[in-house]
Amino acid sequence: MRIVLTGGAGFLGSHLADRLLAEGHEVVIVDNYITGSPANISHLSGNRNVQVLDLDCSKSLTVDGPVDFVAHFASPASPDDFKRIPFDVLRVGSHGTENCLELCVAKGAKFIFASTSEVYGDPLISPQPESYWGNVNPNGPRSVYDEAKRFGEATTMAYHRFRGVDSRIIRFFNTYGPRMRLDDGRVVPNFISQALRGVPLTIYGDGTNTRSFGFYADAIDCVYRLMMSDVHDPVNIGSQEERTMLEFAQAVLRVTGSSSEIVYMEAAEDDPKQRRPDTTRARELLGWEPTTSLDEGLAKTVEYFRGIV
Repeated sequence: MRIVLTGGAGFLGSHLADRLLAEGHEVVIVDNYITGSPANISHLSGNRNVQVLDLDCSKSLTVDGPVDFVAHFASPASPDDFKRIPFDVLRVGSHGTENCLELCVAKGAKFIFASTSEVYGDPLISPQPESYWGNVNPNGPRSVYDEAKRFGEATTMAYHRFRGVDSRIIRFFNTYGPRMRLDDGRVVPNFISQALRGVPLTIYGDGTNTRSFGFYADAIDCVYRLMMSDVHDPVNIGSQEERTMLEFAQAVLRVTGSSSEIVYMEAAEDDPKQRRPDTTRARELLGWEPTTSLDEGLAKTVEYFRGIV
């Protein structure tokens, strides 16, 4: 297939590009590098199955020639981005999603939308199944991202129901690995960079908040399975191993061999207290199971960050 991939120079987008190419597809990478990096796709230079377009899909998305699939992975995704470029976050989830879907209509292409566990907000139940509607603050500091993704899902389903687009939705839970931004602002690069520099690891809150950390390779495998399926309802992707922030900080110290201390800061507003996906749907409909342990994934991620810290 010829696949248009927005956000293809980002963390997850660039890894998806690698997987699509390995499976024999052609990839048209679309990115405006607001958070993506040319370094993430530099190894693809000269690949005749890759085309790179420097475009902002929130403004327009025109691609010459046939298109079989559009994968919308463009979006700033860290809390720092929500404060730094809030309107870009809102636009890529709204205008960007619609532009991608209009391209699908024009080309007769299939579609997958990269959503997030943030659509569940600060959940009142755990683990979170796809049927859970969430507990989201619609006007809090994280709302530009949470609501942009919720709007993107609604837009995707509207085009599926009323415009006939063959669509899919994947909801990522805390995914990590090589090619994350050092200044991302999320917990994985924060902890690893702090540990490697020998400065204190900063936990926001009392350390009891939980997350389920999934390695990028496992997540991308699920994405590809979903793309090749006929599943139209949202699908969670993430690890079933729920860990507190304190436990995760200790794991980072163990893998890095760092002697950094752990310090506690004031909790961030609306920061979810619990994150664990119910991945029954991915297991039963896609035959997917994660295969990478936290220590194995952290070791590969730490190796990457050692080269850039």
